[in-house]
Amino acid sequence: MNILILGSGGREHSLAWAVMQNPKCDRLIVAPGNAGIAQIADCAALDIENGGAVVSFAEENTIDFVIVGPEAPLAAGVADRLREAGILVFGPSAEAARLEASKSFTKEICDAAGAPTAAYARFTEAEPAKAYVRQQGAPIVVKADGLAAGKGVIVAMDEATALEAVDDMFGGAFGGAGAEVVIEEFMDGEEASLFVLCDGENILSVGTAQDHKRVGEGDTGLNTGGMGAYSPAPVVSPEVEERAMEQIVRPTMAEMARRGTPFQGVLYAGLMIKGGLPRLVEYNVRFGDPECQVLMMRLGAQALDLMHAAAEGRLDEARVNWADDHALTVVMAAQGYPGAYEKGSVINGMDELPEGSSHMVFHAGTKAQDGQIVASGGRVLNVTARGATLQEARDNAYAMVEAIDWPGGFYRRDIGWRAL
Repeated sequence: MNILILGSGGREHSLAWAVMQNPKCDRLIVAPGNAGIAQIADCAALDIENGGAVVSFAEENTIDFVIVGPEAPLAAGVADRLREAGILVFGPSAEAARLEASKSFTKEICDAAGAPTAAYARFTEAEPAKAYVRQQGAPIVVKADGLAAGKGVIVAMDEATALEAVDDMFGGAFGGAGAEVVIEEFMDGEEASLFVLCDGENILSVGTAQDHKRVGEGDTGLNTGGMGAYSPAPVVSPEVEERAMEQIVRPTMAEMARRGTPFQGVLYAGLMIKGGLPRLVEYNVRFGDPECQVLMMRLGAQALDLMHAAAEGRLDEARVNWADDHALTVVMAAQGYPGAYEKGSVINGMDELPEGSSHMVFHAGTKAQDGQIVASGGRVLNVTARGATLQEARDNAYAMVEAIDWPGGFYRRDIGWRAL
């Protein structure tokens, strides 16, 4: 197969790495890609949110299968355009992608499906939203309704922070994503992610992970796109996973199909778990980043077979073969992230690092410049390793981190702390 992956981050590097291990992959193009992806696949300049441009590119390059990495092209309807052109694609329609693109739509679906989630209210103006915050009190959660690159959620532990978040969102801090705001009850417990593949009818669980959203150690500081992750997540026991599938995922998928918008692709269910009972925090309609990196590290070549089966409506035939192992990834980010940060700092030391089925540095925000790798984003590297135990995976990942010479970067030293 000739395969096209859309995206440019660590998630897409890990997808490309897994796909390249499968003998069914004849040629792989990643658009636009990054410096790390360019070492294993062809990269192409392409506007991945322009469905017409993606279709033309796929036809010109005789692409058999397209894997959509990030959420923005899905929300823009790129998967719809590919399907209309008869090109096989892994990723939901724009209508089904509303499960991520609109928090209020997700709440509406949960209400209809009876899926347990936080109590909420939605607002289009600041004053009623602030009145609701004062009425409910803190802690409370304020969310921009639309896509905000993982940053449009403020967990306010006091009323002043919540009121400020409302003003920021309606004031344009998250662009159009904050034109509507959803305010939710604060759910306590332990958060983890469940990933399932869907083909419109059948559902297959493909693993669990736990992300570290806060920038600082001990889960302190600002929310980020994610500073590290590990898989599997012990808090998602087989019993918790079964409850989540039966009470949350299956009813959601059934409701989507009932509405005439069946979901095909990967559904990421963010769960809050307390006393063995899962409730839905949010849905994403693509692999998480950096959770994808640990899942791909564990799945390897079979990831392509599973995604292909989902795209072709054959998930009832598919099986996941898990090794009894663990994977952990540490995000190295540019100093200042998630606030203002500088681009262009040089990263050394990666040439000496081991690469293979148990050790990989996935590039997130890098580019090649004058024969060197330089930082070009906020989250820059995903240093990822496997081990027989989580402690071993953690030790392996941090040994690699310490060998990287990058004064312009920083990382959390406590990835995996909840499980360990």
